Amino acid sequence: FVNFATARFAAQAIRKVYLTESRIQALKPLLAWCVKQRVGYRVVEEGDLDRLAASTHHEGIVADVRKVEPLPMFDWLRALPEGKPVAALWLDGVGNPHNFGAILRSAAHFGVAGILLPRDSTLAISGAAARVAEGGAEQVPLVRMGQADNAAAQLRNAGFSLAATVVRGGDDLFAAKLPQRLVYVMGAEGAGMDARLADACDMRLSIPGSGAVESLNVAAATAVFLAQWAQRL
Repeated sequence: FVNFATARFAAQAIRKVYLTESRIQALKPLLAWCVKQRVGYRVVEEGDLDRLAASTHHEGIVADVRKVEPLPMFDWLRALPEGKPVAALWLDGVGNPHNFGAILRSAAHFGVAGILLPRDSTLAISGAAARVAEGGAEQVPLVRMGQADNAAAQLRNAGFSLAATVVRGGDDLFAAKLPQRLVYVMGAEGAGMDARLADACDMRLSIPGSGAVESLNVAAATAVFLAQWAQRL
């Protein structure tokens, strides 16, 4: 079950919708869409939604949706627009669903073309991630990569440069010249990104700061990196 509030409901393969009576008036467009698409809906008590969503943060509605599988890398690359700036995010070990949701929201805001997931990544759009993303989960495609070296080669053949995002020792993000086709490789919470993967990237970038804290968390850092890419276009 996925919490369902303001996201574009037509973008998900919804199997059934559950809502409280108090939300019927505000959600008439959704219910009309359900009738047209032959998607069942049911009015239930607040406690029933708490159990369905395994959370009290459902805003009076929960949708049962089919899991969205990531796109294969080849299909994603083939569908990219020609001659336009493109940014993507390679998530190396990110696992916290709240961070993932915040990353999805920033990615949607800045028009990121895709979230690239390693072949063994267990990241998925859970209820917690979708809640934090607030609609971003439906806007940015997830892409499943193969082996890291093969994925890097495919991306470079498609004109992308890979930028390792590191806490220290990288070029100043705010002074760096960013390419029009760019993949930011974001490291895991706490451990950071794999050193071998960082060494294999085309550039290393760091966000300068006051030094009062060691670094930004991965979700906050992602927003800063994407904002800098967007303002250079």
